[in-house]
Amino acid sequence: MNSSTGGPAEGDPFDAGAGGILRQPKAVWATAGASVVAFMGIGLVDPILPSIAKGLDASASQVSLLFTSYFLITAVAMLVTGFVSSRIGGKKTLLLGLALVVVFAGLSGTSGSVGELVGFRAGWGLGNALFVSTALAVIVGAAAGGSAAAILLYESALGLGMACGPLVGALLGDASWRYPFFGTAALMAIGFLCITAFLKEQPRPARKTSLLDPIKALGHGGLASAAASAFFYNYTFFTVLAFTPFVLNMTPYKSGAVFFAWGVLLAVFSVLVAPRLQERFGSLKVLGGSLVLLAVDVLVLGYGNHTAAVVCTILSGAFIGVNNTVYTELALGVSDAPRPVASAGYNFVRWFAAAAAPFFAPKIEEWSNIHIPFVVAAVTAVLGAAVVWVRRSALTHDAEELEPKHATEDGVTVFAN
Repeated sequence: MNSSTGGPAEGDPFDAGAGGILRQPKAVWATAGASVVAFMGIGLVDPILPSIAKGLDASASQVSLLFTSYFLITAVAMLVTGFVSSRIGGKKTLLLGLALVVVFAGLSGTSGSVGELVGFRAGWGLGNALFVSTALAVIVGAAAGGSAAAILLYESALGLGMACGPLVGALLGDASWRYPFFGTAALMAIGFLCITAFLKEQPRPARKTSLLDPIKALGHGGLASAAASAFFYNYTFFTVLAFTPFVLNMTPYKSGAVFFAWGVLLAVFSVLVAPRLQERFGSLKVLGGSLVLLAVDVLVLGYGNHTAAVVCTILSGAFIGVNNTVYTELALGVSDAPRPVASAGYNFVRWFAAAAAPFFAPKIEEWSNIHIPFVVAAVTAVLGAAVVWVRRSALTHDAEELEPKHATEDGVTVFAN
């Protein structure tokens, strides 16, 4: 999700020439393809949540635990991923993560109760954490054309996966809520075979990462501030992702179409729009403004009619795409910690909010009414913007990383990560 805050590089990263995003080794395409499927797994269950609830005779709050268990394990696993990959290498870590996803996604489709499904999703979250946390480093290491094309390819895979997940979930889930889980297992098995065949073992880091390194990295004020702001933002993000399907109350096809459009906006604004906004206004202004606009959007989503809810759900993808890009840059560039360690510490904090929102949103509705979960989500988005404003000096580790730039050094764009 990382992206440049500088001006456009002299070479177009989409150029089919040498070093462009379209001319990459098979290993990069294999890893990127598996990344698409990995990110599909996040939104896959969105359009079939009501179907799962009906099929397993479960409440909305029980079914929302599919997200809670997934992201709770993902958060804790962030302390483990660097420890594992620095000892067994990038390729083996990817394969271990993929194997776990294949097993637990397949088991999810066999679930006889919502409790079983929640447990299997937790195992799926562990596998996804191992894979996703390692995939970017592997793509950057194996890509032709430097980090610019590699990061753009990774961002594109993320956006495509987030967009296609609900669509695949809807298409397969219309026949049975179990089929999307089996489909994901099959696709990840293909990814496992492709990475086995095409990806060479990656060099291990000179220093092994300890379990406490990500926690120690959070001692840096800038990284801690970025993580705290992202925590509030992620609560808003996953209120939209996990709770809105129950509010829309649409068929899997229609819900899948809504979240497909949401994912397309997320991808476009993450990869294409966010860097241009950062170049013009600076990262912190863009992030603060986007968070405030997201707060307004979710308020209208919660209080508007059905048409307004659909439009605001789709529109939220634009703000989420911008936020994802800027937050990742802050996490990777604001401290002196190695990028994998800084990313692990940042993700450890923010994924707890992704686990909390799906649990609390339906509970808040039960305690009050259907509007209040979105009021809480709007407040958390504003709190995220407030942290950015109050801690702006700590977040500006290096002024040239975060201010608008129009120049390049040695003929290449200066990157903020």
